[in-house]
Amino acid sequence: MKSELRRSAHRLLLYAVKGGLDMREAITFDRERHRWLDFVIRVFIALLLIFLFLVFTEESIGKAQEKLTPEEILAAEQRLSDLGYWIGAPDGIFDGISKHALIAFQKIEGRKRTGKLTSDELEALRLAIRPEPRDSTYPHIEVDLTRQVLIFVDDQGQASRILPVCTGNEKAYLDDGKWARAHTPRGKFVVTRKIEGWRLSRLGLLYYPNYIFNGIAIHGSPFIRTYPDSHGCIRIPMFASKEVSELTPVGTIVVVYDS
Repeated sequence: MKSELRRSAHRLLLYAVKGGLDMREAITFDRERHRWLDFVIRVFIALLLIFLFLVFTEESIGKAQEKLTPEEILAAEQRLSDLGYWIGAPDGIFDGISKHALIAFQKIEGRKRTGKLTSDELEALRLAIRPEPRDSTYPHIEVDLTRQVLIFVDDQGQASRILPVCTGNEKAYLDDGKWARAHTPRGKFVVTRKIEGWRLSRLGLLYYPNYIFNGIAIHGSPFIRTYPDSHGCIRIPMFASKEVSELTPVGTIVVVYDS
């Protein structure tokens, strides 16, 4: 899964560069009169490349890690998987997916949210137990705003998959000429509608959004801070976005709370 994601990122980056340059070259008519359009295209290409660079580098992390052996890294990944953290197939390579899983673990355990795998983190993983959901009586999704994690609760009442999230930062922002607050609502909701792939909203790009309340959605984003920083949506890592959408049909219960 990880290697396929890296190959997809490579292809997407190449297509974006080629497509953006082809589009700019197509604007050959009187560039002096349409200088603003040339500028817009330049900005679009630059932003697209920056965005794709962030997505791509999500899979190229780990160079600043403490020098653990491949066996120790594999043991850490396997332990994260055993505890329910969403990491894909353990492969002994500490990449962006591994980092997200480790950050989710650090959030749950109240540790410093560094995303760095050290011998101390490995020891903490060995001593940890699987997190327990707030409610284990039925399958649903829980979003813990205090710890900034999303938890899939299965029909056995177990926390089967755990992801880090980034939710509303409660700051004021301007939207379509009106002031609003970046608030993630608390309560019990259901997934009401879904969109496959990308959606461009007034506040930015959403990947595989799953709407639970008005414009609030669980969606993929390359901008997953370790603290609340969204306009109110529940951001999840890009690598899990499509599968999360597949696992959350319309009607899926989502419980959002402060722990």
